[in-house]
Amino acid sequence: MLFSGVFAALTTPFAEDGSVSLPDLKHNVQRYNQTELAGYVVLGSTGESVLLTQAEMDGILATARESSAEEKKLLAGAGAESTAETIERTKRAAQLGYDAVLVKTPHYYKPAYKPEVLIAHFRRVADESPVPVMLYSIPQFTGIALAAAEVAALAEHPNILGIKDSSGNVQGIGEIIGATPPAFQVLVGSAASMYPSLAIGARGAILALACALPEKCVALFELFRQGHHEQARELQSILARASKLIVSELGIAGVKHAMDQRGYRGGLPRLPLVPLQHEQKKRLTEFLVSLEPAAARV
Repeated sequence: MLFSGVFAALTTPFAEDGSVSLPDLKHNVQRYNQTELAGYVVLGSTGESVLLTQAEMDGILATARESSAEEKKLLAGAGAESTAETIERTKRAAQLGYDAVLVKTPHYYKPAYKPEVLIAHFRRVADESPVPVMLYSIPQFTGIALAAAEVAALAEHPNILGIKDSSGNVQGIGEIIGATPPAFQVLVGSAASMYPSLAIGARGAILALACALPEKCVALFELFRQGHHEQARELQSILARASKLIVSELGIAGVKHAMDQRGYRGGLPRLPLVPLQHEQKKRLTEFLVSLEPAAARV
């Protein structure tokens, strides 16, 4: 199974009363279906998955599956703190027809999670999962980064197909690519490092920024794929600025506000995350207006 191209890390829309809005999720996915996105990741970090109940997660998984176009590949965020719960989540995703699962590192008992412990965890999950497993390293949230040696050991498992590395560390991504077989698929989770990561062998990207700017994220991938490197570098510079403001500085609230400005249904984040202040909204809106002429040159 090939995961190549740009995938949107879907947000979770909430209604005014704070409940999950499945109609808004359906609206967003149906609009994304009209883009050249390769597929979607449901219940990832951008989807505020750690703030959801199990019942809410089940409803989101089902709605995204039902709304997705047939040609789009679907990954379900399935990582939990316990190995047993992670396995159960992979089975639910498989039952709903997801192509693969994205499994983050457990992190709460951080001092205990030596490399051999993490390797044993992922191997057990991969043994039991009915669908292929993609590793997920996001050290800015978990405090745990999967190193090249650990990834290389896990790449030997026939049901572990790749990794999403959201560290933004291009050198580290290069080390993973160098330590794993050619069939092992490395996707990056940072729009700011997408072009250099592709240049050293990454297959694509899973991006929060693609929720608000899917066409531009896809355009960068296509420019690289077609060998238009000067234009790709220009667009990478634009997307790096967009990612810095929208994703890095303003977080999920920034991604959702940017979506609102572009016709998607972003809405508010769930508490304890807070919405943007007026000045932040103004700054972001002005940036998006300035972005269009620059990006249109590509």
